[in-house]
Amino acid sequence: MEFGIFSNGYIPGPAAHDTECEHTELMREAECGILADKHNWKYMWFGEHHGLSEYSHMSAPAPLMGYVAAQTDYIHIGSAITSLPTKKEHPARIAERAAMLDHVTDRRFEFGTGRGAGSHELRMFNVLDPNETKAMWDEVIREIPRMWEQKDYDFHGEYFTVPTPHNILPKPYGPGHPPLWVACGNPPTFAKAGSLGIGAIAFNFEPIYNLKGRVAAYKEAIVDPVEQIGQFRNDNVMMTNAVICLEDRETARAIAKAKGRGYLVTMVNLYHDTMPKSPNAVTWPDPPNDPGWTDEMLDLAIEGGYLLCGTPEEVCEQVARYQEVGCDQVVFGLPIEGMAHEQILEMIEVFGEQVIPEYDTDRTHSTDHYRAMAERRFPEFGYPLPDNLDVSVIPSSALLPLG
Repeated sequence: MEFGIFSNGYIPGPAAHDTECEHTELMREAECGILADKHNWKYMWFGEHHGLSEYSHMSAPAPLMGYVAAQTDYIHIGSAITSLPTKKEHPARIAERAAMLDHVTDRRFEFGTGRGAGSHELRMFNVLDPNETKAMWDEVIREIPRMWEQKDYDFHGEYFTVPTPHNILPKPYGPGHPPLWVACGNPPTFAKAGSLGIGAIAFNFEPIYNLKGRVAAYKEAIVDPVEQIGQFRNDNVMMTNAVICLEDRETARAIAKAKGRGYLVTMVNLYHDTMPKSPNAVTWPDPPNDPGWTDEMLDLAIEGGYLLCGTPEEVCEQVARYQEVGCDQVVFGLPIEGMAHEQILEMIEVFGEQVIPEYDTDRTHSTDHYRAMAERRFPEFGYPLPDNLDVSVIPSSALLPLG
């Protein structure tokens, strides 16, 4: 089982309206990824949201991905997610950017995709019917791999067109292309992801064992995908959650019981209106439930898999639940509510050195193993080449000579 961190630009309260605080938080999250690279973490995922005050100020993650990539050499850097509504952005632009990130990261880019978080975000780009994004995603996800392979790509679809042949550049840093993933906000998407042979990105807002059936459906479908999207199977379920792992047990548990934890969930309930909510969901601006946490209540929350909390030894035992459910990767969101930045940095080092080696003994990323098995699916050219081309001179400084 592999591990990662999730950067979403979460800036709760008045700080969300102060650009100095925005800058501080974005740079802190980059610092976390740079540190994680040195302590066995394999993945750093970046959210992408638009107009979601406080919840996420990570609207353009690509520059920050490049910033982190330039200061790391091991950790993979992923989009979680790039939303694909064609009214928001032409798919050719998405293909170009993903391929460029593949180069900048030295083949360490993970291409996570999805439909978008909710109606408020979608309306920014004139998507008035969230249900429409499903068909948009279905169309785009099949075409981006073809853009990466063909040199005379064209397309005449329902939601976007490339009316004449074009070479979408750059191509991914071959062989292969970035691993493909999809966000599974709704239960049926797990089996769909498996049927397409791509990784599943899941968000854990309920007891961990509730997800076992969905993970099982994914695993059954990906054994023999109905339609393989891309050049290889990415047999991976990534699950997000929260962790508080410190050497001092009482400090970790005090953070878990701190007032104001759960504020993030009220923002999720506000903005993610395309995902099912729990019956007792609290929506911003109502304050998060503050039940006056006791040790017994915290233990029940840990047992249910709502969070991991305690010393490295305790957290190591708690991680086993994710393995039992069938997760391939566990990812923890940053920043962590109630934790000072220095404590978060401590946690990254402690968890990375004392927990990760107990579960992840392979230094090679699973997606690198899968990418090594990539096979082209499309011809290099879709149309006959003209027979009257005769280039005889190119600059002497060209990286390759003619012929």
